[in-house]
Amino acid sequence: MATTADDVWQILAELAASQKQTQQNLRETERLFKEQGQELDRRFQETDRRFQETERYIKRVSRDVGKLSNRLGEFVEWQVRPAVVGLFQDRGIDVHEFHPGVSVQREDGGLEIDLLVVNETQAILIEVKSKLTEKDVDEHLERLGKFKQFMPRYRDVKALGAVAAMVLSQEVVSYAYGKGLFVLAPSGDTLVILNDANFRPSYW
Repeated sequence: MATTADDVWQILAELAASQKQTQQNLRETERLFKEQGQELDRRFQETDRRFQETERYIKRVSRDVGKLSNRLGEFVEWQVRPAVVGLFQDRGIDVHEFHPGVSVQREDGGLEIDLLVVNETQAILIEVKSKLTEKDVDEHLERLGKFKQFMPRYRDVKALGAVAAMVLSQEVVSYAYGKGLFVLAPSGDTLVILNDANFRPSYW
């Protein structure tokens, strides 16, 4: 079958239409890529902003933790250590040896004591915190229960427990008191024992 001039013009028209549609498709694809690129760029910027905010937050928390650690160290150094022996002597517990930062490690476990105050017949294990919680009290009770196991040289003494903190709620004070622990707290520039005269300490 012979190809006429009309057939040729029809083919050219279809090619032109097809080319026009292809160009439109290319422009649409380019537009979509551009929009997606802008969206990706926006998301990258948002992610970077959040990352920088998180980084600043971590630095701030680290700085605050460092300040808190310094405050706790100062509390121990300037209030707890100088006063603790005299406080218990005033309560009729004639301790005279003071051992800070006691750490024991054995095959079956370990033990860390912030302050250990002793004499020939008694030992007081003192846990020091910036802010005392009931969980801290429970953990100290566990520590007291393991004391003679990990430090057998004190097996024949009467062990007592005490907690000291810069910040204590009345609920936590009552909780520790009820568990037979002495509670030490700052009062101005000094340290005091909060337990009243009716208090009867627990022994381990």
